[in-house]
Amino acid sequence: MNPEARAPNEDPPRHNRIQKADGVTVAEKYLARLCEKSFLSLWSYPGVYRDQGKPQNGGHGKEICDLLVFFDQHVIIFSDKHCQLQDSGDVGRDWQRWFKKAIQKSAEQAWGAERWIRQNPNRVFLDRECKCHLPIDLPEMGKAIFHLVVVAHGVSSRIRNCFVGGSGSLMLNTGLKGFDTHTFPFYVGDLAPQKTFVHVLDDDSLHTLMSTRDTISDFAAYLSKREKLLRGQRAICATGEEELLAIYLKNFTEDNEHDFVFPIGPGQVVDKIYLPEGHWEDFHNSPERIAQLNEDRVSYAWDKLIEKFNYYAMRGEQHFVTGGGIKDTERVLRFMAREPRWKRRYLAKCLLEMIHTTLPTQRSLRVLLPTDVGDPHYVFLLLPTVHAKTDEEYRLVRRRFLEDCCAVAKLEYPDAKDIVGIATEAGTNRASRSEDAIYVDAREWSAQMESNARMLQKELGILTEPVRVEERMQEYPDMPVGEARMKNPRNKPCPCGSGKKYKHCCLNKQR
Repeated sequence: MNPEARAPNEDPPRHNRIQKADGVTVAEKYLARLCEKSFLSLWSYPGVYRDQGKPQNGGHGKEICDLLVFFDQHVIIFSDKHCQLQDSGDVGRDWQRWFKKAIQKSAEQAWGAERWIRQNPNRVFLDRECKCHLPIDLPEMGKAIFHLVVVAHGVSSRIRNCFVGGSGSLMLNTGLKGFDTHTFPFYVGDLAPQKTFVHVLDDDSLHTLMSTRDTISDFAAYLSKREKLLRGQRAICATGEEELLAIYLKNFTEDNEHDFVFPIGPGQVVDKIYLPEGHWEDFHNSPERIAQLNEDRVSYAWDKLIEKFNYYAMRGEQHFVTGGGIKDTERVLRFMAREPRWKRRYLAKCLLEMIHTTLPTQRSLRVLLPTDVGDPHYVFLLLPTVHAKTDEEYRLVRRRFLEDCCAVAKLEYPDAKDIVGIATEAGTNRASRSEDAIYVDAREWSAQMESNARMLQKELGILTEPVRVEERMQEYPDMPVGEARMKNPRNKPCPCGSGKKYKHCCLNKQR
């Protein structure tokens, strides 16, 4: 546990307000807003540039990609293209022309962006003049995981016209490998097997995916598993992205992670999976999904809290920040933003419950234990304002007390490695509310620190009689823990592509 980087009365380090682009076209603006809502403003950057150093360009940089998202070791490059699919009467010819403009060209831009960022991670700028670097560091390139996403607009309405009742999503066929093989309308496969995989989304699939996997952890995990599936040995055909997504969301591995788990019996060899329409509709209308959406509503309070911290950090208006400035802030918020949607539900519920049950004159403290290995310990503190003479005095006392609470939390939970502390005012009857967040690397723990923590615990009455509450969390609330979840319905077509019902095919073979 490190002491404060600055003296209490020293002015916090300031930086200029971080100005981000908003996209040029309507499609780019929509993508920027969608990604910022899901991935939050500190990790999502539209229209980043590279410096070229060429006089003929007037000193201006060149755009690298339409949108860049980076978080932990993940780097997501979005290439966005709006090109309306024409209707000349020859759908094959219309498709091939549209494919080259909307998909092939965007994929080449994405590969170029990846190449530049890998080779020049310190030469990525927010502005065309290339004067403003990214405010936080890209991941170490040797450990970076790149995801390339092409968003191709202008085709969904045509798909719906051709396939009445369909979703409007592009169809998938992993048998298509290379640009030259993409001649059959509305099917997309692997654009270039020898290069980084490119995920191709259209208007409909973009909206479905971004509204379902709407945290950076959930989205990156889906892209990773999707790439592994579509570049695996088994051929995959799907009538739309939503059908693939439904399989992913319905099923879990033995490690309780979402994955593309298909009902294939032991010893069965299936070299091709076909996903017809119906999986997404069944999932979307299932009681488990409905219960999940209802429970998830509270989780967006966690997003708002992160984004409130982001807002003041991006504007350079934080009340207090340690010597590392916005990079220190990002380190704290990264733990909070790393939480997937279902864990945010629990965190938000706990914090809001404290706020609504604590009187303005009361102090309240709660320590939330990790759900999984690698998760942080959270320390939530509500501190009354009644004894403070000024707001400045109150904020200083609260921040110091939050540090003390984190020290005692380490004392009570010796296995803690990462501790995130969040503090706010006690009571709900407030016109405005302030928040503090700190991070403690609890791996550093000496005998002296332990002695100090014991003294603080006794003198300040911190966690002297802690009440331990065991709470089970699960993504689909109505499903008992440990049971198989939402497997393929018995009377639906078997995903192996045999044309038989599941109960008469792979399910029967497993018995």
